[in-house]
Amino acid sequence: MAYFLLFLSAFGAATLLPLQSEAVLVGLLMQDKYSVLGLLLIASFGNILGSCVNWYLGLRIEQFKDRKWFPVSVKNMHKAEMVYQKYGFWSLFLSWMPIIGDPITLIAGLLKENFWRFLLIVTLAKTGRYVFIYLLYMGLF
Repeated sequence: MAYFLLFLSAFGAATLLPLQSEAVLVGLLMQDKYSVLGLLLIASFGNILGSCVNWYLGLRIEQFKDRKWFPVSVKNMHKAEMVYQKYGFWSLFLSWMPIIGDPITLIAGLLKENFWRFLLIVTLAKTGRYVFIYLLYMGLF
């Protein structure tokens, strides 16, 4: 059950929902009864999968931009597109960051970033974050 809750929190945290998976990971690490590798893999997988959902939504979102309920103004979407175009796929290395990481993955889909390159970079960024959190927890940083 703990692994499933970690997966859900990591998945949700990677979407545009305001969730935090780091606290769940550290809480489970503190219990010292779960596999560290298992926790890191589950958290990474959930977070990466959530980012892939964002990428897919980005592919489909533009068709709704003129709708009244659309949560982002055309002006703000255009601004985000320009930033992504300026820095390109390199900006995906920031996908692990709170607040800006999730919109970056959405914009990557909107701008039709190659999925396999997207997946590789997001996997490195998201997994790297969880490994860093583990190393912090262990006092190695």
